Amino acid sequence: MLDKVLIANRGEIALRILRACKELGIKTVAVHSTADRNLKHVLLADESICIGGPAAKDSYLNVPAIIAAAEVTNSIAIHPGYGFLSENADFAEQVEKSGFVFIGPKAETINLMGDKVSAINAMKKAGVPCVPGSDGPLGDDAEKNKAIAKRIGYPMIVKAAGGGGGRGMRVVRSEDELIEAIAMTKAEAGAAFNNDVVYMEKFLENPRHVEIQVLADGQGNAIHLGERDCSMQRRHQKVVEEAPAPGITPEMRAAIGERCRRACIELEYRGAGTFEFLYENGEFYFIEMNTRIQVEHPVSELITGVDLIKEQLRIAGGQPLSLEQSEVQIRGHAIECRINAEDAETFIPSPGKVDMFHAPGGLGVRWESHIYAGYTVPPHYDSMIGKLITYGENRDVAIARMRHALDELVVEGIKTNVPLQQKIMADENFFNGGTNIHYLEKKLGLN
Repeated sequence: MLDKVLIANRGEIALRILRACKELGIKTVAVHSTADRNLKHVLLADESICIGGPAAKDSYLNVPAIIAAAEVTNSIAIHPGYGFLSENADFAEQVEKSGFVFIGPKAETINLMGDKVSAINAMKKAGVPCVPGSDGPLGDDAEKNKAIAKRIGYPMIVKAAGGGGGRGMRVVRSEDELIEAIAMTKAEAGAAFNNDVVYMEKFLENPRHVEIQVLADGQGNAIHLGERDCSMQRRHQKVVEEAPAPGITPEMRAAIGERCRRACIELEYRGAGTFEFLYENGEFYFIEMNTRIQVEHPVSELITGVDLIKEQLRIAGGQPLSLEQSEVQIRGHAIECRINAEDAETFIPSPGKVDMFHAPGGLGVRWESHIYAGYTVPPHYDSMIGKLITYGENRDVAIARMRHALDELVVEGIKTNVPLQQKIMADENFFNGGTNIHYLEKKLGLN
């Protein structure tokens, strides 16, 4: 087992990693920016070290500072959490070259999956179903691109190979829009991702977002832990997640899960990962793989009883998976609401001091957060301040518990999106299950 782990992140995920380390008897090092001296995990870690100013580029994206912190604290491994450097292949490579263990996949795997064109090709080779598309990057030949689009069929979508977070994509509904859309997406991709490679694929009109959680030890063993539905989205950002996904049968789960599991073995994948799919008319279409722990991992933990962070730590320490696929059992239902420091109607961030705080409780309620009364939410980072997760023996119970938990949650001094989450939990179509990825934006009048 790893002796000491440096946590190269902040907020709730940093605290989540720290808790898992403590349960395994692993010493922890918290790195932080000057704005994050009073973060909960910084106060609880065995050691803490400041790595730079408030801006992420000066601290949580400062690779030399993070590696130097690992060196001076004699850390054995670095856990990147999610966001920041978690899917940065160069960072993973530098960590390993500096003599530390990167708690995640190998750099070449991150590179392969980070480029959506190469990821799709790898998935096709592994037998994972993909959206019909250009089967590679688009060139500068306008007529050839028009022919590819015609073969795929309109509407289709132009995507940046290195994109993410909802950026670098444009829906094209006719040939008249195609050439300009390709040019604009290439320009946006080059500026945002330093990679102007784009590709095309069929645009599904009313899909759901369904993803498969996997664990693999890089030693020939891999398992899947069922699926999550993350279709409740705004601006391509997830708002509510749940597991299992409504309407997915055990047979469907086993079929798509086995393909993902086999792909992990072929890729010699190491660590936690997520295969993201668009799901429409009973068919799964691969869109990307996230080579890290996900924000929504708690819902998978609750329905399987598997601690994903502990498994990450064990795998990074060279241990094989602690369970086989036949031992994974799906029980009950879990729902997660992301709680953000933002106006529930305008979505404008609301940093500031938390004057009063009360966490909800009760059977089947889990609160993952770094905030406390007196804590000041800084303006420099993502607005998420917590995750509220409920579990029940079935979906109706999980929703009922979420409604009560949202009513119990008290965060005063700043605005939060709790009123929006309450509206979603009271929505009849959400209650019935199976809403598509466009539903929330239509409900909010954003499209």
